[in-house]
Amino acid sequence: MNNILRAATLSVEDVDATADRYRRCFDYGVVEDGLVGLPLASSWGAPACSGRRQVLLRPASGAEVFIRLVQSARHPAYRPLRTYGWAALELCVQDVLAVHERLRGGPFEIIGPPRQVSGLPAIHPMQVQGPDAEIVYLTEIKSGGPDSGLPTARAPVDTLFIVVAACADLALSAGWFARQLGLSVAPEVAIPYRMLARAFELPAAQLHRLATASFDGAICLELDQYPPAAEVRARRPGELPPGIGVCSFALPSLDAVPGPWLSEPGFHAGLVYGGRRSGTLLGPDGLLVELVECTP
Repeated sequence: MNNILRAATLSVEDVDATADRYRRCFDYGVVEDGLVGLPLASSWGAPACSGRRQVLLRPASGAEVFIRLVQSARHPAYRPLRTYGWAALELCVQDVLAVHERLRGGPFEIIGPPRQVSGLPAIHPMQVQGPDAEIVYLTEIKSGGPDSGLPTARAPVDTLFIVVAACADLALSAGWFARQLGLSVAPEVAIPYRMLARAFELPAAQLHRLATASFDGAICLELDQYPPAAEVRARRPGELPPGIGVCSFALPSLDAVPGPWLSEPGFHAGLVYGGRRSGTLLGPDGLLVELVECTP
């Protein structure tokens, strides 16, 4: 069971302040610090990010799945949980109640206290919003194992294991990820979704559709059908989208990817890439999906 996630990239105002928050709250450490080169920025369709500071964070467990921070001015129109695109990161934790106590009164706003989800007994999640308007799910795996598709946390707050996409058309997005990345998409489920109900002022008991997708048995993606009132995410020309800008996945070969690429795949240095070939696709709802050619 191999999770193909490599990294998630956040647009943040103050790289040092955000890195410090992730260190204090999640025990994530800085493992790389530098500038975004023009070839990499252009591969994202975001040439204005060239020369910007970027910092790479890794969990205390040493898992090779990263959170990347790229310096970007806050977009005044961005509202988390109200727009299509990359919506949230999900980190696995050893004890969600202990994490909840640790985060109380801190810089991450608790927008969803720990609770069991009806119909999803394997997980015990909570949700927070960071000062950069990023949404982070913190999930204790109650019944994991090699056949569950879910990881085992090896630190109090461990690896990024799922990225969440907000979809205008769940079925269309599911088909796109199946074709482009070879993901296996599970049947949809419908659950009460507190955060979406609150964000869109809907009844708490209303059901919301979602589906998960996996690669080699490991769940790596959640697709959420957003309500009709959701909007296209505002984005400055040449910049990354605000919030979660890019999510990166590892695939054994880029040659089998149908594309089209935003630009021809190229080679980049750094821990995410290791000098290997990568390229970026523009997915449904403006999703920037970076693929790195390496064995997951």
